Amino acid sequence: MENDLTTRETDLQPTVVREQPLARTQAVPWLIVILLLAAVAWLGWRAFFYKEEGDPVGSAMLAFEKQNSLTVFSSRFEVVAESEDTRGVLGVDLLKSRQAAIIPATVEYRLDLSTMDRDRFEWDADKERLDVVLPALRISRPNLDEAQQKVFTEGSWVTRDASSDLARNNSLQAERKAAAFAKNPQVLSMAKSAAKEAVRQNLAIPLQIAGYGDVKVEVRFDGEPKPAG
Repeated sequence: MENDLTTRETDLQPTVVREQPLARTQAVPWLIVILLLAAVAWLGWRAFFYKEEGDPVGSAMLAFEKQNSLTVFSSRFEVVAESEDTRGVLGVDLLKSRQAAIIPATVEYRLDLSTMDRDRFEWDADKERLDVVLPALRISRPNLDEAQQKVFTEGSWVTRDASSDLARNNSLQAERKAAAFAKNPQVLSMAKSAAKEAVRQNLAIPLQIAGYGDVKVEVRFDGEPKPAG
């Protein structure tokens, strides 16, 4: 009897279960949140405030890497051309005609970026300034908008051949005059100013994104003096 009682008492012993403290259980989600916030803060600092020592010239060249040519200026103007034609029989001039034309023309000014090697860039770390030397502008062949031209023809009788010759001569003359006008010092000055501004914008923003801050970009063409200071 005594042994049976002992056995029952032993069987009725409660099972002990260890429970995690409530404070520790509640702290786990907060720890995860804190770690996530720390990771986000580090990534933000890395993206916007961290400045890794690098190569500003390399960053500038990278901005031009995929551009072989950059159109920086376009000029549209009108040129006047005038031609005369004489037709005769047996050496006697019988038919005289004259044609004047006002023809719109467009010329583009481009930079050849394929020649922009490292020698054309100079970085001044103390002044946070990037000096850029550009090659001469390339001027496109004039594009004559002959569909919009104004034509004035004089002559009692203008044959078809005479009309064709007058128009062809006027087109050749207009192209020569447009090419000469495109090299006008005032027009070239405007094109160079536009080129310098375009290069500044193309370089300043990528350098800021690369972490170099508000970099001053000085641009000049071959043969122009280096800015003082």
